[in-house]
Amino acid sequence: MLARRCSTMRKSAPSLGCAVVCVPARNEAEILPRLIRSLDAQLGAGDGARLRVVILANNCTDGTVELIHAMERDGEATHLILRVIEARIAPPDAHVGTARRMALDAGADWLDADAVVDGVVLSTDADAVAPADWVRANLAALDGAELVGGRLVIHGAVSDPALDDLHRRIERYWVGVRALEEALDPPAHDPAPRHGDHVAASLAIRADLYRRVGGLPALACGEDNAFVARVRLHGGRVRHCPAVSIAVSDRATGRVEGGMATEMTRRARVAAGTEAYLLPPASHWCALIARRRALREAWNAPAGTETALRALGITPADIAAIDPATCPNAIALVERIEARIGEGLPEPVAEPLDRVLADIEAMLAELHRVPVARVA
Repeated sequence: MLARRCSTMRKSAPSLGCAVVCVPARNEAEILPRLIRSLDAQLGAGDGARLRVVILANNCTDGTVELIHAMERDGEATHLILRVIEARIAPPDAHVGTARRMALDAGADWLDADAVVDGVVLSTDADAVAPADWVRANLAALDGAELVGGRLVIHGAVSDPALDDLHRRIERYWVGVRALEEALDPPAHDPAPRHGDHVAASLAIRADLYRRVGGLPALACGEDNAFVARVRLHGGRVRHCPAVSIAVSDRATGRVEGGMATEMTRRARVAAGTEAYLLPPASHWCALIARRRALREAWNAPAGTETALRALGITPADIAAIDPATCPNAIALVERIEARIGEGLPEPVAEPLDRVLADIEAMLAELHRVPVARVA
C-alpha cells in the first residue's frame, strides 16, 4: 500500500482521511448519536475522504454498541469509517483514563496499519457535539504546534439565567488571566486571541508524537492535563486556537469525579446561592507569569542555564534531576522544573469570583496605563 501523506499546510484544506477521532463511551446510547451525526457532517467529507472514528465501548450494558451499528445500517454515518471496540475493563482500571488511552492507542494503530503519513489522532467525549469545521480547524492549527486544545462551549437543554450569568463571569475571569499573560509574557507559539482550554473533549496531536511521548496517562481523573504536561515535557508547543471549539454537555451526572459534570454541579450550587465560587487573585497570576518568564529566560542566559537557575533559588540537586542539558527547549525546561518542585510560589488564597474578577480587570487597566517590557 502506498503511504498517504496528510497535508496540514494552510494554503490547502487538510484531508479528513488523515485523521482519526477517538471516543471512550460507557452507556452512552442516549447521547452518543449527536456526536456521530456531527462527525458525519464535517466539512471535507465530500472530497471522497472518510473520517475514521474509534469508539471504545467500555463496560456498556445499555445497547450503545447496537445503536452505533443501527446508525450505520440506517445510513447515518456514510461519511465515516466507524470502528467499535468492545472492552471489559476490570477494577481498579475501569475508568475513563484507561478507556481513553485504549481508544487513542487504537486510533494511532489504525493510522499505522493504513500507512497514513502525518496522521492525527483527536480526542473527544461521547456527550460532545463537533462543529462542522472541528476536524479541519484542528488539522490546520497543528501547523506550528504539537498539540491543539479546543475551546469548550457549554450547551444544555434548558437555559437558566443565573447559571448563564455565572458561566459568563467565569469566562471573563479566565479571559482576564490570559490578558495578564499577554501583557506580561505573551507566548510566541500561542498568539492572541487564544482561549485557555486543553481538555480531553477536544485535543489533537500527530500520531507519531503521541507515540513518542508515551501516549495518554491512564489516570482515573485528570488524564488530559497529565497528557498535556507530558507533551510539554518533550518541548511540545500547545496551541489554543480560537478557530477550534467544541460543544460539551452541562449534564450534572458524569462518568468522572472531578470532571466536567462535577464542575457543572458545583456551578449549579453557586448559581443557587448555596456556595461561593473561589479563584486565585490577580497577584497570584502575575507572580506565576513572572516566575515562568524568568525560568524561560534562564534557558538562554548568558551565564548559562544552570547558573541562572541557581540564582532563582533552585538547588543543585534539583538542577541535576531536571538535567537542563537534555531539555530540547525552554518549554520543556519550565515543565520539568514545575514537575520537580512545583510552581515555586505560596499556595494562593482563593477569593470570591466577583472580587477576583474586579481585581484582575483593575490590574489590566493599570498595566495598560504603564508600558510593560516584553521578552523578545
